[in-house]
Amino acid sequence: MRDGPPRLSGLLETSLYVHDLDVSVAFYQRVFGFEVLLREDRMAGLAVPGGTVLLLFRRGGSVTPSEVPGGTIPAHDGHGTLHLCFAVPLPALEDWGRHLAALGVPLESRVSPQSHGGASLYFRDPDGHSLEVAVPGLWAIY
Repeated sequence: MRDGPPRLSGLLETSLYVHDLDVSVAFYQRVFGFEVLLREDRMAGLAVPGGTVLLLFRRGGSVTPSEVPGGTIPAHDGHGTLHLCFAVPLPALEDWGRHLAALGVPLESRVSPQSHGGASLYFRDPDGHSLEVAVPGLWAIY
């Protein structure tokens, strides 16, 4: 018998709730180049490098359970502005700054190297969610 919880492999999905799904999908494709894995009326699943899926749900579109082949997805929804941080390699941070500027995406903040050496750029998506790209050293584990 082992102590503690069973082993996890990592974070597979994370979600944001958006007003206009078409606008948000287009933003994440344009800014990040994410591939659309699934697109329905209430949601879209986008492939994030490293084996993670970003789920974009239309606000209010999942407040009742969803029947899918093989089972039921419980109801959920979210409000307010949320935060996501994407890992980028050290040499790419300045490239990200230029990329965002070229797309007309305003940079909200630049955080200089921290105690572990990490630095990051902050900007917003069309729903005001706070997005960050960060280089190694932001956390002791990254």
